[in-house]
Amino acid sequence: MPTPANPSPNPGEDAPDGALWLSADEKDAWTGLASLVLLLPGRLESPLQQQAGLTLFEYMVLSQISEAPDRRLRMSELAYLANGSLSRLSNVVKRFERRGWMERSPDPDDGRYTLAALTDTGYDVVVAAAPTHVRAVRQCVLDPLTPEDQQALARIAAKLRVRPVDLA
Repeated sequence: MPTPANPSPNPGEDAPDGALWLSADEKDAWTGLASLVLLLPGRLESPLQQQAGLTLFEYMVLSQISEAPDRRLRMSELAYLANGSLSRLSNVVKRFERRGWMERSPDPDDGRYTLAALTDTGYDVVVAAAPTHVRAVRQCVLDPLTPEDQQALARIAAKLRVRPVDLA
């Protein structure tokens, strides 16, 4: 009998709206990923909040720009690298500018773009926060995995990150 958790007694069968029900293996893969997506950000953010007063997104912004040439990136590229929208990034960078951690300026190569630059003070913040983040990443993600698991995770993440979504 169908239930909300298992709406079809026959996985692989078409649902009334044309969706294909998940097999047991597909359901396990999906629910495992969903659990990670929901649990990991909090587990990675909590130590950053406690030790450095940063959200995970704020740390990702600082980290990505700290690794860029001359510690400067176009805002659109930084938003992509930090996995956030341009408007969310703009709000974070505005806060960072008030703290003296970042500066924005027109891109001299193409004035339609805005460059974000990490100041020395901002660099000091990310350098101080990095050990806390690395410890959390190792504890929550990398240490439980074999090198082969880590390679598989990187391959899977790359596939899921770039695949276009068409839900229509």
